[in-house]
Amino acid sequence: MSSDSWLSKIRSPQDLKGLKIETLEALATEMRQVIAETCSRNGGHFAPSLGVVELTIALHCVYNTPEDRIVWDVGHQCYPHKLLTGRAEQFRTLRLLDGIKGFPRRDESPYDAFGVGHASTAISAALGMALARDRQKKNNQVIAVCGDGAMTGGLCYEALNNLGYLKPDMLVILNDNKMSISPNIGAMSKYLRHLLTLDVYNKSKETAEDMIKRVHSLGKRVVDFSQRLEQSVKSLLLTEGETLFEKMGIRYLGPVNGHDLRDLIYTLTQVRDLKGPILLHVKTTKGKGYPYSESDPEHWHSGASFEVKTGKKIAKPPVYSPGLPVPTEESMAGDPTLVLKPVPSGPPPTYTEVFSKALVELADKDKRIVSITAGMSIGTGLEHFAQQYPERFYDVGIAEAHAVCCAAGMAAEGMRPVVAIYSSFLQRGFDNVLHDVALQKLPVTFALDRAGLVGDDGPTHHGIFDLAYLRMIPDMVVMAPRDENQLCRMMATAATYEDGPISYRYPRGRALGIALDETAEPITIGTAEVLREPEEGARRVALLSIGTMASTAMTVAELLQERGIGTAVIDMRFVKPLDRMALSHAVKNYELLVTLEENCIAGGFGSAVNEALGEIAFPRVALTLGIPDRWIEQGPVPELMRRCELDPESIVEKVYTALKNMEVCCAR
Repeated sequence: MSSDSWLSKIRSPQDLKGLKIETLEALATEMRQVIAETCSRNGGHFAPSLGVVELTIALHCVYNTPEDRIVWDVGHQCYPHKLLTGRAEQFRTLRLLDGIKGFPRRDESPYDAFGVGHASTAISAALGMALARDRQKKNNQVIAVCGDGAMTGGLCYEALNNLGYLKPDMLVILNDNKMSISPNIGAMSKYLRHLLTLDVYNKSKETAEDMIKRVHSLGKRVVDFSQRLEQSVKSLLLTEGETLFEKMGIRYLGPVNGHDLRDLIYTLTQVRDLKGPILLHVKTTKGKGYPYSESDPEHWHSGASFEVKTGKKIAKPPVYSPGLPVPTEESMAGDPTLVLKPVPSGPPPTYTEVFSKALVELADKDKRIVSITAGMSIGTGLEHFAQQYPERFYDVGIAEAHAVCCAAGMAAEGMRPVVAIYSSFLQRGFDNVLHDVALQKLPVTFALDRAGLVGDDGPTHHGIFDLAYLRMIPDMVVMAPRDENQLCRMMATAATYEDGPISYRYPRGRALGIALDETAEPITIGTAEVLREPEEGARRVALLSIGTMASTAMTVAELLQERGIGTAVIDMRFVKPLDRMALSHAVKNYELLVTLEENCIAGGFGSAVNEALGEIAFPRVALTLGIPDRWIEQGPVPELMRRCELDPESIVEKVYTALKNMEVCCAR
């Protein structure tokens, strides 16, 4: 960013006040360039942010932030907001370790009125702020910027229902770009398309233009008045006849061109002084200003690094989950308990790709299998299932709770639904998992993508709670594979399980490159697998791992062996039910048990093991290692693992210290 750029002169939104439209348009161009350059290096939510550049400028021109509160739904579109609110110099650190966040965060800036990361929350949060303002007799404005994709979420309708009843002064901006992450579906999406093509809109525009033409020759003052009149007539005619929103008690205005700064600023200025709840419908183009993202906004919603000029993705070496060394034939030489299969040539597939292919194969054999996603068909890998079996694929939009409850209804009628959803997103449907699925012992499968630490998207997206919040549910089976072959076997297990809900989790990114069995055989429920066991006389430590921590455990075992500490590695595979026989074996044969999980320690896999140890009267508890009881920020997964002390070297030191402490206690 050069020192003579307009953006370099914007230290706060106050610097926007009084700038000419031509200057603001130049600023918009600069902002798009900075966003493109930064996202080309750091990745990020590129297309959503490009689509709201003019809207963001107009909001900060008209409103007095941070006293006036702007609440962004999801936060995918917050990059222009960050650029205009004192963070332009730091913007190059976007989504990097210790850099500025990819979503609004109240602890980052007073301009970030509300922290977000998941959809459909803005109207509820803004309504709460408006009610608090009125209670405290303040007079600031409150604005919620809500995407049309978020309008598929039930929370929006609960908030709109309450907003239309209480009627505080508040503005809801409906940012309509026909997209969330994938193209929007559902009745609301169709209704918004209908509003955009209403005859009353087209006629009002023609009427206003005719009036302008008639008075255009009367001079500059009349021209200025005529331009204002055009906006007023347009707004009045657009609200002829009640829209759905007006029937709920919310005044509807629009649609407005979301890339016309003059129109936006004028409209927002007029709306600012209106009383009661207002919904302003703004039409934008996702990915605006960058030809590649405009032509394919779904692909460019968020992604990795790319070349700005060509739009080509920049190839990077594959990052193996969880970012740790992969066991090889050489490293396992002499270990009779683990035989690695030949590694296929080329880069390994992602876990999502493995899931996608395996699910289609399972569906080939069982016509009862259907798939459900909550607005994430590509992210969860279900687009291939949708192509193969379109009549058995259901995208319910950004409505996780509905996805779960709908799956329960399908299962009650004899289908075998697979709900493919991100780990952190399933949190939004927890009550439905508990009451609608598990309480009725319905055979719904939960395929949890993005489990564990996910890197650059930070604490709203880390999938580090699912082992804890699922294992507490009665009748829920909870699995986690150590590699892609185990994932396929767990999918086969879930497909044949009839006694209630079952779940498996897998991480973001590439798998380990392990060859897959020709036929994925189901695993006996609640059974562990010993991956490594030392000579009988050298046994001291048993590492009990779950999921991807198995590869870390193998590395730790080697490092401990170098110190003369005989170490076993047991892949528990099931958090619930636990393999009690494997635990009893470990208790009898090893001095120290250590649990390893890429999940929160509180209530997770380690907690389950310690509860079981108490039941079998083991005199000591296991050393429990996992994600500590704090929010984990953004950054490369290997570095985050190191900071959580879940890298091999940190684990070795913890185990070594624990053994030393045990020796001291025994000496006493």
